[in-house]
Amino acid sequence: MVEAVRAGASMRSVARRFDVALPTVQRWVKRAKGIALDEVDWQARACTPHRTRRTQSFKEDWVLGIRHQLRQYSDLGEFGAVAIRREWLAQGLTEPPAVRTISRILERRGALDGRRRVRRHPPPRGWYLPQLASCQCELDSFDVVEGLVIEGGTEVRVLNGISLHGGLVASWPRNVINTSAILEMLVEHWRAMGLPRFAQFDNDTLFQGNHQFADSIGRVIRLCLSLQVTPVFAPPQETGFQAAIEGFNGHWQAKVWERFHHNSIADLQDRSTRYIQAHRKRSVCRIEGAPARTNFPVQWRWDERAPLNGGTIIYIRRTNEHGQVNVLGHRFDVQPTWSHRLVRCEVNLDTHKILFFALRRFEPDLQPLLNHVTYEPKQKWLTSRHRRIDTSPKST
Repeated sequence: MVEAVRAGASMRSVARRFDVALPTVQRWVKRAKGIALDEVDWQARACTPHRTRRTQSFKEDWVLGIRHQLRQYSDLGEFGAVAIRREWLAQGLTEPPAVRTISRILERRGALDGRRRVRRHPPPRGWYLPQLASCQCELDSFDVVEGLVIEGGTEVRVLNGISLHGGLVASWPRNVINTSAILEMLVEHWRAMGLPRFAQFDNDTLFQGNHQFADSIGRVIRLCLSLQVTPVFAPPQETGFQAAIEGFNGHWQAKVWERFHHNSIADLQDRSTRYIQAHRKRSVCRIEGAPARTNFPVQWRWDERAPLNGGTIIYIRRTNEHGQVNVLGHRFDVQPTWSHRLVRCEVNLDTHKILFFALRRFEPDLQPLLNHVTYEPKQKWLTSRHRRIDTSPKST
């Protein structure tokens, strides 16, 4: 290597030629500088210094003795490295070690009481749904961004969506976003991109339905069930479950809303459309590598007033102090010993049962069945004031 460098080759090219790191070439060239190659000492040298300065043993004993005194008799109750050095000076002892040296002494002599934080690996994506965690299917998350106002007083609300594995994004800025608008946007998106196995929402009444009455199953849930898409509702005030869509909400606001000045809602929609297209183009490899989506049924027609014919609704919830959860306006007993813990509640409308599965982030593969109860929701007919959505394919 040194001979090649002396012949005029660059150190970086020599490192690539000999398949070594650049600092390795630099180290040997520096050692052979100004010396003939046959006179250079090519023996490997230890990285440790020839001389080390270690605190004398009796001083280490003093450190431990002062720590013991402070721990047992100090009125302040502090016995860390700073307190030990302060007491060392107060006793008139000479040449006190530095605070960092005292910390090393305590660590070396096993005198530290603190426990190191155990950092566990995060669970896989969608760990709370076994089929999703094993990448057998896809999940679409949707959320509404509120509180945006265009200059002049025009209020804006945005429905954003993103798939969990593929990162397929979508965004619909509108003046008004109600349940009817959400239904049309979901049908439009799924007709163009295909159906996922799961669709995840928060517990907003726009998605879940009215919270005022028990057994209330909203129109978004009914739409999902009619397309054989399982709706999933994230637990309230829990981190992690909505991380994908919340992260995309932040990116959309940073790259579209805050980046440009929008004169009108049409201008904002144009900017958002261009951003979504660019995002999908950049993520095309990830989108194509995601689990396959189901084709949208060609002859599908949805009747809002039709009764529920089956399907599954999933609620991720945390139990209270008595091991109970609130689902669909009812309180169910899960397990008395499973208090303040996560459960997956699967409301099966075919078997008329609710299954409760235990969830642990540090053991994502272990999800035992805790309990099951019989449940048959009351059929609630939608009134005529609910506008029927257009389910026909859009002409292009």
